[in-house]
Amino acid sequence: MDDTDDTDDTDGMDGMDGMDDCHLRQTPYSDPGDLDVSGLPRDPGLLAGVVRDLVIHRGEGERFGYAIPPDRLHQDAESRYVREILRLLRERAATPLTVRRPPGTRFVGTCRDFALLHCSLLRATGTPARVRCGFATYFEGGDHADHWVTEFRTPQGGWRLADAQLHHTYDGLDFDPTDVPRDRFLVAADAWRACRTGRADPRRFGVIGLEGIAGLWFVGGDVLRDLAALNGVELLPWDSWGRGISDDASLTEDDIALVDRVAAARTEAELRRLYKEDPRLTVPEVITSYTTHTGVRKVTLPSSPPA
Repeated sequence: MDDTDDTDDTDGMDGMDGMDDCHLRQTPYSDPGDLDVSGLPRDPGLLAGVVRDLVIHRGEGERFGYAIPPDRLHQDAESRYVREILRLLRERAATPLTVRRPPGTRFVGTCRDFALLHCSLLRATGTPARVRCGFATYFEGGDHADHWVTEFRTPQGGWRLADAQLHHTYDGLDFDPTDVPRDRFLVAADAWRACRTGRADPRRFGVIGLEGIAGLWFVGGDVLRDLAALNGVELLPWDSWGRGISDDASLTEDDIALVDRVAAARTEAELRRLYKEDPRLTVPEVITSYTTHTGVRKVTLPSSPPA
């Protein structure tokens, strides 16, 4: 399968049209509060290394030889805000963020948490950045795994994908984890277009290890979550809103047409207009969270992070 012809490299999505101020501004989710960043590096790669040494993915216990306590396994990744992540890190160790931590004092999160924390620190140290939702091909199994990464502006003006979760941990990579090739990570809209044009099988896009969590319906959900993240609402991977869709059979022509419109947008200004003008795309105050360990629940999203 060759998806490279239609992947959007995003370097040309918005150019240098004034959007950088937006991507330097913290959102309620990425806001680190009163964090002193004077001791942090400014280099995106070095910051990715800092994040890698603060977070352990809740599926990495065996990799690190660490039995993750059930309460952390179930609860840490429900933290929506960087302030919550930093609070838990402070409670577990008083060491500076730049000091590598043993697994027992790390935050137990998901790919979204690596991406959000990296994005937060990039913004705080002066690099425009945003969180992206899509699908990676570089994990075991070879399929397109639901995944989140960071995208940051380079000094040359382009956008580059970075996966802090891979930094100095995964051996055998054939690419720089701070410059992920766009045919190895498909932003959700690129994945949708590949599936809709028949160049990719939507049944191979989903969550690793979870039966039935794959298909065109799931790709469409990631398109909407990626759109929300671009508009400053960096949700949890299992958050949803609007009409409940849980398989391809429940997709309607209207559902598909809506995602087609988002995937066809070629500028960030257009994506922002779609998000604001169509209530089906705008994240409401109350959403549904299909949590992995605590079941389905309604969540009210505050307009600002907890103090």
